[in-house]
Amino acid sequence: MFTRIRFACSALALMAAGAWGPVAAAAPDNGDDLVVRAREALNKRDAVALAQARTAVNQARHPLAMWVEYWELGNRLGTARQAELDAFYARWPGSYVEDRLRNDWLLELGTRRDWANFRTEFPRFRMNDDRVVTCLSLLTRHLDGEDVRAPALAAWLAQRDADDGCMLMARTLFEAGRFSEDDVWLELRLSVETNRLRAAREAAALLGKAAEARVLEALNDPARHLARAGAGSGAHGRDLVVLAVMRLAAADPERAAETLQAPTTRRLPAALEATAWAHVAREAAFKHLPAAAEHARHAWRLWDRGHPPGKQPGWSDDVLAWHVRAALREPDGERRRWPLVQRAIEAMPAAEQARPAWVYWKARAQSAMAPPGAEGEAARAAARAALAGIAGPLDFYGLLAAEELGQRFTLPPAPQALTPAEREAVRNRPGLARALQLIALGLRSEGVREWNFTLRGLPERELLAAAQWACDGAVWDRCINTSERSRAEVDVGQRYPLAFREQVTSTAQETGLDAALLFGLIRQESRFITDARSGVGASGLMQLMPATARWTAKKVGLAFRPAMVTDPQVNLQLGAAYLRRVLDDLDGSLAMAAAAYNAGPGRPRRWREGGVVMEPAAWAESIPFNETRDYVQKVLANSVAYAAVLGAPAPTLKQRLGAAIGPRAVDAPAPARDLP
Repeated sequence: MFTRIRFACSALALMAAGAWGPVAAAAPDNGDDLVVRAREALNKRDAVALAQARTAVNQARHPLAMWVEYWELGNRLGTARQAELDAFYARWPGSYVEDRLRNDWLLELGTRRDWANFRTEFPRFRMNDDRVVTCLSLLTRHLDGEDVRAPALAAWLAQRDADDGCMLMARTLFEAGRFSEDDVWLELRLSVETNRLRAAREAAALLGKAAEARVLEALNDPARHLARAGAGSGAHGRDLVVLAVMRLAAADPERAAETLQAPTTRRLPAALEATAWAHVAREAAFKHLPAAAEHARHAWRLWDRGHPPGKQPGWSDDVLAWHVRAALREPDGERRRWPLVQRAIEAMPAAEQARPAWVYWKARAQSAMAPPGAEGEAARAAARAALAGIAGPLDFYGLLAAEELGQRFTLPPAPQALTPAEREAVRNRPGLARALQLIALGLRSEGVREWNFTLRGLPERELLAAAQWACDGAVWDRCINTSERSRAEVDVGQRYPLAFREQVTSTAQETGLDAALLFGLIRQESRFITDARSGVGASGLMQLMPATARWTAKKVGLAFRPAMVTDPQVNLQLGAAYLRRVLDDLDGSLAMAAAAYNAGPGRPRRWREGGVVMEPAAWAESIPFNETRDYVQKVLANSVAYAAVLGAPAPTLKQRLGAAIGPRAVDAPAPARDLP
């Protein structure tokens, strides 16, 4: 079961027509056409054609023969035998496909409960990036008598959704007494928090039929359960109340808050009531409700009643992050927001606190709350030191930190020029050559993964040389992403290439846009890959959806044809015209316009409402969608770097963020409701 799921997902990625554009036409005289036909046979699950292709590419000694063998053997992995896998590993030792097939085979061995071969195979799995395989390996260690409780619990709690491998491990350790009922309830809360309902149901099944039925009632009809259960009764009755409140809050935070204030529910122990309020605050903050910050403060007051100072509640990073964002959306009257910002960040694990976003906002809180005198100066000095630790020119919070400190923007110095020997070293790495060949054939997903596998462990100079090889071939996504791996030396020309410079700058002039903004958006959207296609159907340099392209073409007077979306010049023209209209509709705010480009204009219109006027950086941080929040921050940071690369007089990031964001002015023009 594990293998069928895993390889089906891999195959969908490998059949990249839906992910990164059509398969390129292959020359019929060099064997490339055999590889393309083999991939098409994989798409059709045509075992006969795959077997024929495998024979043909091996006879042709094609450099991508290993990929065809991988597809062919992977397609029939359910009936394969260990000897066949061993023979494949021997033919292609150290390659990406060897490691990927071992990953697939480990999942198949788990399905077969073939723990003997699993134990032999697992130590040879180099990438070890599959959570299900990790769970199965922990299970085998448990079966061998090893105490794996801590890493096994961490793996179970971290699963993104229910999977058979991690559930088999959890069930086995629970039945052996290594996982407790408290562990199961923790997994239930985390599953409900992240809306992983299948994982919650499977965790509930560990508790027995009666408890499982009560959990399912709380999940499926939380209001009814709360009306019947009050403050909870029976074993773990109070935990069930918290689960039901969490489920209710996901749909209606205000109703959940009213329920928690009812006399029966308020008989919860302070720690559990605090946890329930913490989750209500998270959901209210996610929906930008005005009461979110006060709900969070109430949760912290309840927690403090029964715990000594300094003891943290163990709420998830996401709950704590939304407490911070709830505070950032509050008006700054009497500095109410900053104590909650600092309190929530300091409750995060050290690794989470070290993220630039939380370093920045904690430093802002420290400075804002610093009292007069020597104590206050010490607090401000600590805040400045924290900002200095993250200040830099190439990311959103690094730029904000540098500007808080009054630092002048400068790009990193150019690295020492690559030597011929350094360039030759990477060109002699077969994995990189195969990756570029795969990409040239239109098999971008396979090529990207082979490329990234080969980059593992390369020294920085070789990373820069590999990036340059990709740049020279206009494989811009590999150029940028590879260059971003270097730390000691930064090649700005690789990280911020001026691909299509003439077209981008002329289009920016025609639409009245800042060329740096346009470059920054394209870098984030497509990495300058002209045939890039997203999973939802957006295409081209500016990742236009067909409906958006059709609407914009009509507005600019172009007779629309579907092929326009994939034409680089027309894609750029339509994307820039659409961005111009979005920007005009949202008061010229770059932050809101970037959010609209990513998530649609209706959402930032809603996110600006609520009667709160916010600084744009706080508004951007409070965007409910992780993808859109990251997108807005990166597009704006990219635009600052590109302005410097273009040699233009560059406004700071804060200037680009612009004036405070709040509700649309009463006398402002009505929004363009027909914007797609």
